[in-house]
Amino acid sequence: MNGLPLRQILNFMTTFAELGLDERLVKATSELGYVNPTAIQEKAIPVLLGGTTDFIGLAQTGTGKTAAFGLPLLNVIDAQAKHPQALVVCPTRELCLQIVKEIELFKKHMTSVAVTAVYGGTSIGLQIRDLKRGVQIVVATPGRLIDLIERKAINLEQIKYVVLDEADEMLNMGFQDDIEFILKNTPKRESTWLFSATMPPEIKKVSKRYMNDPVEVQVGKVNTANKSIDHQYFVVSAQHRYEALKRLIDFNPGIYGIIFTRTKADAQEITERLTREGYDIDALHGDLTQGQRDKVMGQFRDKTLQLLIATDVAARGIDVQGITHVINFELPDDVEVYTHRSGRTGRAGNTGVCMSIVHSRELFKLRQIEKIVQAPFHKLEIPSGKDVCRKQFFSFMDRLLQTDISHGDYETYVPMLEEKFADVTKEEVLKRVAAMEFDRFLKYYENSADLNVRTEERRTRGRDGASGPVAGGDRRRESREGGVRKEFNNNGDFTRLFVNLGTKDGFYKASFLQFILDMSDLRKDVLGRIDMKEMNSWVEIDKRSAGQMIKAIDGKNYKGRRIRMNDANSR
Repeated sequence: MNGLPLRQILNFMTTFAELGLDERLVKATSELGYVNPTAIQEKAIPVLLGGTTDFIGLAQTGTGKTAAFGLPLLNVIDAQAKHPQALVVCPTRELCLQIVKEIELFKKHMTSVAVTAVYGGTSIGLQIRDLKRGVQIVVATPGRLIDLIERKAINLEQIKYVVLDEADEMLNMGFQDDIEFILKNTPKRESTWLFSATMPPEIKKVSKRYMNDPVEVQVGKVNTANKSIDHQYFVVSAQHRYEALKRLIDFNPGIYGIIFTRTKADAQEITERLTREGYDIDALHGDLTQGQRDKVMGQFRDKTLQLLIATDVAARGIDVQGITHVINFELPDDVEVYTHRSGRTGRAGNTGVCMSIVHSRELFKLRQIEKIVQAPFHKLEIPSGKDVCRKQFFSFMDRLLQTDISHGDYETYVPMLEEKFADVTKEEVLKRVAAMEFDRFLKYYENSADLNVRTEERRTRGRDGASGPVAGGDRRRESREGGVRKEFNNNGDFTRLFVNLGTKDGFYKASFLQFILDMSDLRKDVLGRIDMKEMNSWVEIDKRSAGQMIKAIDGKNYKGRRIRMNDANSR
């Protein structure tokens, strides 16, 4: 094939027209500039066009999954029947709106087809009104969909097709009960289509229980990272994380990226510090109202903000093109989350960089991640202050030389400039320009310390004969129960907390879990079982974290009601 001309080589590639789609959909994809489907689209669409086959598609974020299920849905629904026939369930509001936006583009020449989004954080009344107008495709987040079901505002009896998008993310967020509730309430569905980046045991259980002999398609290796991403890590002491972050940002003048933190408190604190120092940055976390969140995302998309700092939960569903860097201020607690973080960059054929700031005790976790994503991780030095200044100088000079002077009447001012600078040499002019741009910068970095930790990775042999770094601090043993990662401290166990919040307060299990974690700034792995009743709930929690949760939540107000939380055994 190497001897064939390019035109003939391209003819071997599948086109949307060859997949069996309605000609109106082919026309829409062509007008959008899509000619050849991605790997997941090419494998999924022919199967889904039949409308009666259950399907599991395993592919990373950014591989074109929305078109893989959106185009077949538009192809198989009955445009004349004005009731919900297809239901797409996804984890976040952002992804919900993104899916609707793409389906709207695909149905450009199918004007009788209606699609609507239903999600939390906005008026449920307006969404009910949209549903009553008659729609064929509903895209929903689990919590709001269940609210609508319980209000009898949506009838799922006639749903034929159910799509679970980002299924692993929904399970990570605690939506398993909600997903099963939704599947139980769609008894007449002809097929279930499940799309996921990973295949944890919970998804296998759902597929066995609710799917009939599904066709499974895998594009690339599940959990592997995008090969166009350069994975870098920098070893620093814990107290120098912020300085290391700032230096990495300064060393990459054209950065347009997302910084990930484990807690909303870290996200807010780092944002405030960097903002005070003049960086274009804002935070995305659970304390923001939907209006505030929309404003931040709008500014980030139009690049008014150069940097976005976010927690993993707050960032779910974000899809922004052109991100150059992802920075892990700390490694995620769950190694699989790393793939989702790094996948925000290196999309659509572009290259990207994922940088992780790690402590020497985290090197073992880093090796676990490296093994899972099956990509090499490069250890780099934190740049010195002089290196940062040199990089900034080169960037400034390039911008100066590339500045467009063709659209202004600058010739008018040249004589005045020449007169003003008649006694100043070219060298002095350049020095003054540099001083204006870099005076604060140079003073900050002139006596900067070396932040690198010069520690060799010590390795020891475990019982299985594998080698790995010795981790300091508390020693932990890890296990996987049902695919959910849990950590048990050798000297720790669980206690039960009582709280006077329940389903009557509008909570379901996933939203309640997120509420108490956001309030307390604790990680999910300190929690055990959660039992929710109408008026009260009981939370199992690691004893060492119980006090922090009680202090953060007890006595606070929720919708005008005082929250009571205490040790259930002491009541």
